[in-house]
This record gives sequence, structure tokens and C-alpha cells, in this order.
Amino acid sequence: MKLYYTPGTCSLAAHILLRELGIRFELDRVDHSTKRTAQGEDFLQINPKGYVAALRLDNGEVLTEGAAILLYLADVAGVEFSVPTSAIGAARLHEWLIYVAAELHPTFGPLFHPDSPEAREKAQDRLHTKLDYVEAMLSDNRRYLLGGSISIADLYLFVVVGWTAHLGIDTTPWPHLQALLLRIGERPAAKEAMAFEGLI
Repeated sequence: MKLYYTPGTCSLAAHILLRELGIRFELDRVDHSTKRTAQGEDFLQINPKGYVAALRLDNGEVLTEGAAILLYLADVAGVEFSVPTSAIGAARLHEWLIYVAAELHPTFGPLFHPDSPEAREKAQDRLHTKLDYVEAMLSDNRRYLLGGSISIADLYLFVVVGWTAHLGIDTTPWPHLQALLLRIGERPAAKEAMAFEGLI
């Protein structure tokens, strides 16, 4: 398999998971300004949406959208990261993946490119509200989003909320969330992926 990535973006979650699962894979870095890959491919021919992550499977098919890639990898190769078999367990996993993708991720856009100080302040207030929700869900001392076992939702959350460090946003108001992020960041696969992408 080949993962098309850009350092520090959502593709980092799939990068970490591939390393966690011990799957053989290639990496091809995408330049978002030129839409070319480091290996010389036209990325728009690979993913017409124009953004990472994209995963080329062994049969040549290309899978896009970070949550879909995580679900695919967990389903076909995961043991520790496998999708729960119960209907409610799978639904809870999807619930978190959708929350990260549809609620948390878009909130960061105005913080990276604010139109004005007021716009940044409003976006930061929205982010704080969403992080308050995550903190409340973790306040029963569960180790991970789904309870005692790590899931792909935790990896996705780790990457997206990790953007707070780049933005200079202090996460100490959310101690349970901060502990979860530190726990994942200490995993060898996370360290390896982040080191490869030049993030640590």
C-alpha cells in the first residue's frame, strides 16, 4: 500500500496506524501548493479532491477521507485496533470519528487562517466548547474514547487536537484530554511517524 501524506495533517493518523499494525507500506509526500508528489505524480489524478490522506491499495484502488482509511485498515488488519463487532460498539466508534471529522477538524480552519482577530477569537471559543465536550466524556477516568482500549478514533483525535501545539493553544484546561494525548504520543508508532514527518 502507498499512503499519500503531508506532514502534520490528518494523514498522520493513518501513518501512525500503519506503523501500529506492522503493515508494509510506502509513503509519498504531497506538495499542496503544486499538487505534485515527491515521486513525481499528479496528485489530482490520484485524488481529485486534492487533499490528503489518500491510500492506494494493493489492487490499485485509491481510498480517500481519513476516517474511511482508518476504518479500512482497522477492519482488514487490526487486532488491537479492530472495529467493535457489536452494533453499539461500532456505532460509538463511528460517532467519535464523525465528531472529530465534522466538528473538531473544521473548527481549526479559521484558527490557521483567521480573517481578523475577532474571527480567531470566535473560532477559539468554538474550539474550547468542543474540547469541553471531549473532556466531559473522558472525565469518568476512561483511558480512551471508547473506554479501556485504544481505537482509531483516539489516533484521529490525537492528530487533530495536536494542532493546538502549533497554534499555541494551551490544553491544560482539559486534563483528561491532555493525558490521553500524552499517552498516545508516547506510543512507539506515534513517535516514529512524527519523527519521520519532521514533527519532533
